[in-house]
Amino acid sequence: MQAEQKALELLQKRKSGHALEQAFYTDAEIFALDLEKIFYRDWLFAIPACEIPKSGNYVTHKIGAYRIVIVRGADGVIRAFHNSCRHRGSILCKAQKGSAPKLVCPYHQWTYELDGSLLWARDMGPDFDPKAHGLKMVHCREVGGLVYVCLAEHAPDFEPYADLIAGYLAPHDLGNAKVAYESSIIEEGNWKLVWENNRECYHCGGNHPALCRSFPDDPGVTGIVGDDMPEALSSHFSRLEAVNLPSKFHLADDGQYRVARMPLKTGAVSYTMSGKAAVAKPLGRIPFADAGALLKFHYPTTWNHFLPDHSLVFRVTPVGPTQTEVTTKWLVHKDAVEGRDYDLKTLTEVWMATNDEDRRVVEDNQQGILSPAYEPGPYSPTQESGVLQFVEWYCDTLGARIAPLMLAAE
Repeated sequence: MQAEQKALELLQKRKSGHALEQAFYTDAEIFALDLEKIFYRDWLFAIPACEIPKSGNYVTHKIGAYRIVIVRGADGVIRAFHNSCRHRGSILCKAQKGSAPKLVCPYHQWTYELDGSLLWARDMGPDFDPKAHGLKMVHCREVGGLVYVCLAEHAPDFEPYADLIAGYLAPHDLGNAKVAYESSIIEEGNWKLVWENNRECYHCGGNHPALCRSFPDDPGVTGIVGDDMPEALSSHFSRLEAVNLPSKFHLADDGQYRVARMPLKTGAVSYTMSGKAAVAKPLGRIPFADAGALLKFHYPTTWNHFLPDHSLVFRVTPVGPTQTEVTTKWLVHKDAVEGRDYDLKTLTEVWMATNDEDRRVVEDNQQGILSPAYEPGPYSPTQESGVLQFVEWYCDTLGARIAPLMLAAE
């Protein structure tokens, strides 16, 4: 209970409207709590479903101590399993992605169907029951072309989120997408710093020259809008909703996810250096080229940008107390041809540059926090409402999951 007590005392010490205490960004015990109480309990974005379009296609992923494999079955259903053989625990699928008619353990060749059932195990004796040794399943759900997993024994209710975002995602037709390019980088910073940086554009003008060609640094777009929504933003939502394009700002009651179709800068229709579309064959059925970007986040693992011509999905995976993997995938129409319908450099250069710039500012932030002189400073109520919202969600979530344990221990 020592780590829980430490975290609870720090949460109680936190000054409202201010950044977190140093240990939340540096301490190994609190990092372990983040994994146990958040990443091992909540729904996590894993992959776009188009990444495994055919039976036997699989992708592997590691979340803390857990290794999982996500595979499309012969029935077309996407399932997730712990990537551990039920014989002696060897990893089943060692590649990051691949395709196989069956899942075969490389150690002793125990063979599993794509639905996880054990098909064959050599010389196990007459009393061996293969039905008792299928792969251990991980909760897995697909919504709107995005695949989520949950490592908990009992997963939280996914339906409110799925019911909401299905309508927002449907016009983007992610079922007809393909991954045009993907990038994974390691940021030498705590996962919460990665999120805090993402949830504001206070830093954009001084750090993101390419992104600022098309993405507005207006805090009304990047932050959390309330009843005082700017008239221009309200008019933008109304124009799109009038043609049955779900666009309005929606923030979950508990703050875990948000969705809104936000405008880009005047004259820009996509994230390119020119502001023009990156893909000639669009992904989806968006009626206006200037509809902006559908911005969606779901804590603790993903933020997304869905544009009229292509889409981007981002995945945040904590690696250590001061190390985080950020994976970005650019989705285009499955029939779009590189060199004809899109140029890969034009498609990716803005966010490749932005990701690297964000890596630098997160790492600089982490290095400053490591100093004994660090003291949590105040957030800007104008520019950093999104950061404050994330931090409040984190504190509320962690605190609520620790408090019952502390009460039971008393």
